Amino acid sequence: MTPARIARLADRGVVRVTGADAEKLLQGIVSNDMELLASQPAIHAALLTPQGKILFDFFVVRAGDGFLLEVARDKAADLVKRLNLYKLRAKVDIQDASEDYRVLALWGSPSGREEITDTVSFADPRLPALGSRILADTRSARGKVAAADAFDAAPEDYHAHRIALGVPEGGKDYVLGDTFPHEADLDQLGGVSFSKGCFVGQEVVSRMQNRANVRKRVVPIQGEAPLASGAEVTVGTAAIGTVGSVSGRSALALLRLDRVAEAKAKDQILAAGGVAVTLSKPDWATFDLAPAAPAEAP
Repeated sequence: MTPARIARLADRGVVRVTGADAEKLLQGIVSNDMELLASQPAIHAALLTPQGKILFDFFVVRAGDGFLLEVARDKAADLVKRLNLYKLRAKVDIQDASEDYRVLALWGSPSGREEITDTVSFADPRLPALGSRILADTRSARGKVAAADAFDAAPEDYHAHRIALGVPEGGKDYVLGDTFPHEADLDQLGGVSFSKGCFVGQEVVSRMQNRANVRKRVVPIQGEAPLASGAEVTVGTAAIGTVGSVSGRSALALLRLDRVAEAKAKDQILAAGGVAVTLSKPDWATFDLAPAAPAEAP
């Protein structure tokens, strides 16, 4: 088994949501079901536009009398502002607590290293193989020790692990504000509830769920040479997607799967920045990498 490794993710921050109406507020607006926290330590969720596109994606975990939302550090202040727009008269306090926490990723075989942490740790709810997240509270003595520990892995090592598993991350593998949950694989990785009822953007997401095929998805690709983040994926001269996170020859890319199907049918080569690439299907995926084209009407 892979030895346990731990890395600090300095580009991740924390938003604290507390108050009597905190759970009610979040339940009414985020894409996942807050009631799941009664039976599991954390959920992965998103806050969408009314048009159904992802503005923020984050983990939600109970902490004290409220919740911590682990989100991209550069989006934490914007998330606070957006949540306050929905707050109205609700009894909720929303704060950017990024300075109070250090976000760590732990993956590999069990080693007991979680015991060094201070307050909040949870298994990544998207996929067990991703490992655990640790929010080390630097306001306490133990949290300071955990946050300053000598980590044996770099953020790049964690992202290589994530890329190998085919799991996207907002802002790296898809553009926040311009991507639907299905395109970001949130429907596949437990980031959307299709049974809890209304949330912001829910009608659009439900319509996409009822489609036979989703045209665009983030999928793993492998290159014949090292790949570059941001490179266009092309078939001939036609662009069909963009490379996101990269680890050497492995990467994730948001692609038009219908165009992939056309290329496959015609034995055409896919390339990213001039490098020939092939696609692979993650073990957790239920979608087809090259879905059949809809039948033409007679």
